[in-house]
Amino acid sequence: MQRITILIHCEDKKAIIASVTNYIASIDGNITYLDQHVDADENVFFMRLECQFSKLDWNIESIKSHFQENLATPFNMTWEMYPQDQKPKMALFISKYDHCLYDILGRYCAGELPLEIPLIISNHEDLKCVAERFNIPFYHVPFTKDNKEEGEKAQIELLKQFDIDFIVLARYMQIITPNLIALYKNKIINIHHSFLPAFPGAKPYHSAFKRGVKIIGATSHYVTEGLDEGPIIEQDISRVTHSHSIEDFIMKGRDLERIVLARAIKLHAERKTMVYNNKTVVFS
Repeated sequence: MQRITILIHCEDKKAIIASVTNYIASIDGNITYLDQHVDADENVFFMRLECQFSKLDWNIESIKSHFQENLATPFNMTWEMYPQDQKPKMALFISKYDHCLYDILGRYCAGELPLEIPLIISNHEDLKCVAERFNIPFYHVPFTKDNKEEGEKAQIELLKQFDIDFIVLARYMQIITPNLIALYKNKIINIHHSFLPAFPGAKPYHSAFKRGVKIIGATSHYVTEGLDEGPIIEQDISRVTHSHSIEDFIMKGRDLERIVLARAIKLHAERKTMVYNNKTVVFS
């Protein structure tokens, strides 16, 4: 049995769903999942399908060609099609914080994330031992304001060498360059505390503690050139009180960062996110 996932967005028109489902049936496909959304303000239609084919001569390239001709062109669709057994390749960018890294690698080894991790890139060597413990190639790429061009070039060469599909910044403490963002548009995932921009700077939890906040949180989003302004994938919160210490804030915040980043990675790897006008449509 061969399975594919199809993502579609286009101007909302009559008969899109009927046309797509009838087409899948006409090529002996069976739809096992379908979800759709219409942005009424923008008049844009979004749809995600999962289909299966039992034919022995099943060929995804042929299906893509027919889909473009019979559906995408008439409806002026933007679309993507993936075999479900094709796991995306993810590169991890890290610095010195290890809590998200350990969580991701633990979930990966437990088979919870449908992806491959061919390499880890870091601007420091502090966490090389973690990569070695999990048997994942580690590459130290120095990256400072004085060597950004060299660092970017080395990063891009490694990403191309390993045929990387998307990147996750697991508390990577450097600003991603515009060239890299352009190469991986809506394919670089970041995690940050949700205090931004209210509590910017190096010690957001300390600032939040001083203000006596009642809720802390974390946000995972796609990276754009606007710092921490990219389309949001996943968020979560935890309540705090006056009885909590700064250490409690940090611990709760890191727990949220782990959970929210893992959810965002899984959603992206399962091709359940679609980006439009700096927003995301996230399918269940």
